[in-house]
Amino acid sequence: MQWTVKGPAFIALGASAALVLAACTSGGAPSASTSAPGASSATPVTMTFWHNSTTGDGKAYWETTVAAFQKEHPNVTINIQAIQNEDMDGKLQTALASSDGPTIFMARGGGKLADVVAADQVMDLTDKISPEIKTALGDGIFSAFTVDGKIYGMPTSVLPGGIYYSKDLFAEAGITGTPKTFVELGDAVTKLKAKGIAPIALGGKDAWPAAHWYYFFALRNCAKDTMDKAAADKDFSDPCWLKAGEDLKAFTATEPFNKGYLTTSAQQGAGSSAGMLANHKAAMELMGAWNPGVIADLTPDKKALPDLGWFAFPAVEGGAGDPSAMMGGSDGFACLKNAPAECVDFLNFMASKANQEGYATAFKTLPANKDAKGVVTDPALKDVLASYDSAAYVSLWLDTMYGQNVGNALNGGVVNMFAGKGTPADIVEAVKSAAAKG
Repeated sequence: MQWTVKGPAFIALGASAALVLAACTSGGAPSASTSAPGASSATPVTMTFWHNSTTGDGKAYWETTVAAFQKEHPNVTINIQAIQNEDMDGKLQTALASSDGPTIFMARGGGKLADVVAADQVMDLTDKISPEIKTALGDGIFSAFTVDGKIYGMPTSVLPGGIYYSKDLFAEAGITGTPKTFVELGDAVTKLKAKGIAPIALGGKDAWPAAHWYYFFALRNCAKDTMDKAAADKDFSDPCWLKAGEDLKAFTATEPFNKGYLTTSAQQGAGSSAGMLANHKAAMELMGAWNPGVIADLTPDKKALPDLGWFAFPAVEGGAGDPSAMMGGSDGFACLKNAPAECVDFLNFMASKANQEGYATAFKTLPANKDAKGVVTDPALKDVLASYDSAAYVSLWLDTMYGQNVGNALNGGVVNMFAGKGTPADIVEAVKSAAAKG
């Protein structure tokens, strides 16, 4: 089964589940690819490229990759603009609406991508992606970038979510094993608090990390068919959507998060939620598979956190969702509707084995290209892969799935509840209202 924005709310496993496995390699600099030139020529071409890697190895990776592409294509100049992740969607929406959008830009898939397709702002890549790249990535991973049977984005990574934790802090609190249920997670929270350790870091200032907690409670409470229906019809009438909010509110009442979490950012600096985990100021964080790279950039020595572990979001008592189900997605990039052929050449170039190895190494994440699997060595990411390979299904992030307007309403409703300005019922009503407006 493949997920499309008018079909089921789940990423196809099959080929995509085997995209990434664990091994090791040196990861080196980007090199020549199996890029499939379209109608490109020696005519000078200038393109703009927006990505969300503002610091560290990720930013350096894109600079190196662009330089390597320009060396192979001396007629091409690519002007790079690195934009903070939390600012990307809003700035991109404004730029595309003003007809001054970047040539190459992030494509998050799902409803967000469908909105861009509906506005006729993005290039159809279906027949432009090289056959070698399509084979190397596999059909499944393109499902999140498919709208009405056509492909509009090139995947770069596989990003399922779960809870990252400090093995050292767990040991200090006397926690053995990892929580499989919310009863067990509650016990872990109690033990950590008894030792004066902030149990869970949360970057509520940026909204989406707080909303992730609701997403996962919904994944555990709602049956797959219910989530399929919500993706297709924006139908949130099932009681499971309300129960997700009620379960989250009850969990929040146990005070599991860091003090001041509503004013804590997610990824910017040592005081962010990722920074708290990186510096052993908190024991856990719910986040996607990009987190090991973010954390590594925030440790004192700028190296991977040696005691970083991972476990799947715990099972919820009475939930109708499969307890093995995961949530996540795939980051990718797209071309502006009337971009030159060299834009497609660049997408094929960055998706090649060598460049995907460099990507996975730089970002300490999971590559989309299955031929690049050998670079994944991080123990936490290996645990992510084990769960990913055995998951009954994988849902897209809900704000990605439902598009910008509904996603923003959902995220805002969750933050309001955290701040004491709303209820679980208000979250559902906000989402219904935004969905009704289209």
